[in-house]
Amino acid sequence: MNSQPIRGASEQVAVLIQHHIQRQGLGPDDFLGREEDLAAEFGVSRPTLREALKLLASGSLIRASKGPGGGIFVAHTAEQGISRSLSDSIAMMLETGAVTLGELLDARLLLEVPLAGHAAQRADAALVARLRAAVETEVAADPDDLETLAAVDGEVHRTIAAAAGNGIAEALIGWVFDVLQPSLVVALHGAVLQSAVVEQHEALLAAMERGDPGRAERAMKDHLLYLRDVLRMVESRDVHR
Repeated sequence: MNSQPIRGASEQVAVLIQHHIQRQGLGPDDFLGREEDLAAEFGVSRPTLREALKLLASGSLIRASKGPGGGIFVAHTAEQGISRSLSDSIAMMLETGAVTLGELLDARLLLEVPLAGHAAQRADAALVARLRAAVETEVAADPDDLETLAAVDGEVHRTIAAAAGNGIAEALIGWVFDVLQPSLVVALHGAVLQSAVVEQHEALLAAMERGDPGRAERAMKDHLLYLRDVLRMVESRDVHR
């Protein structure tokens, strides 16, 4: 009979702990406190605190460590926690066949095209410099160096998402690089032309340099449609083998 009050109180404590983490400027791996100290600090019972910590742990926001030097530590920021939870869910859906790579690419179109426009509106010299450095690395990379090419692609898209200035939207596309990109690298290896992707990234860079939202959206859309078309070609070829 007491589970509901404890659950309600634990949710409130979980929110208070999140606010505390933000006010103190704590980040990943920072020490939050020992369980008994946190219960005293927030004026709650140990059972209520434990339920609050479970809620935060389920969102990948905190982690507990036992033994000497143990306690409660920050695992991720709120944005990172959202991204981690979403990535885990999408990875499970992809593994079980609940979603396809094509559907995930379509989702990228819905998310990243408008983000590119917002980024172009806010583009500054630092953004342009980061994108230019990434593209130059991509141009110089060996076509068979999949690790470098994947890292550069991630840098381009993460930089643009961050520049859009919306932390939630940025967090929401974390799954692209945690789940979708590794699967695409495997699926499209040998089919995607590096020269084509470089040209598409250069078009994005040019749009950011000009601060042109419409051009940025078109460049992002062309890039993602290219990947989707190549994926369809590969899947169709595999079906007819």
